[in-house]
Amino acid sequence: MNIFRLFGDLSHLAAIAILLLKIWKTRSCAGVSGKTQFLFALTFVTRYLDLFLHFVSLYNTVMKLIYIAASIFTCYLIFFKFKATYDGNHDSMRAEFLIVPAAGLACLINSKFDVIEILWTFSIYLEAVAILPQLFLISKTGEAETITSHYLFAQGSYRALYILNWVYRYYYENHVDAIAIVAGVVQTILYCDFFYLYITKVVKGQKIVLPA
Repeated sequence: MNIFRLFGDLSHLAAIAILLLKIWKTRSCAGVSGKTQFLFALTFVTRYLDLFLHFVSLYNTVMKLIYIAASIFTCYLIFFKFKATYDGNHDSMRAEFLIVPAAGLACLINSKFDVIEILWTFSIYLEAVAILPQLFLISKTGEAETITSHYLFAQGSYRALYILNWVYRYYYENHVDAIAIVAGVVQTILYCDFFYLYITKVVKGQKIVLPA
């Protein structure tokens, strides 16, 4: 554990809390990509199957349970409880175009060829691109609500902080996980344009509106 991982985890929890509060308080999932949330749920379920095999620490176990439960609950809100408010027409990016390549790459490039390791690797690759349907939805609607922007900024900050975590672990623990690092860098790059818009628009109290 180090300060970068701790703040990364806190940023991730903040992103989850912001999204759930937004949906619950407005009784609407408008502007939220159900496909992105499904991909995150699939990511955490496949990544944390080792929950039943290995105990690392109480903190580790609690965080894994929160991620799994929160992602599944978010999908329940979008696809069942508030289904009538879900904008499936604009949330049109094909999720299988992300799932299948991630699965294929996990079978080809992994640290160890066994089921648990391949599923963990699959989750790393999938998480790197899971935000794409949400960004695609914003590009189609032309704007993002302020609360959705806060969610995306917190989500992107979590990945950026984890890059610093990997740098720290390399220098102080001599630990390198090339798969996680490359996937994390790719994921952070996907947020770069959004970070710029967030800083120049949302911080100044303006809604993110994309040019027509």
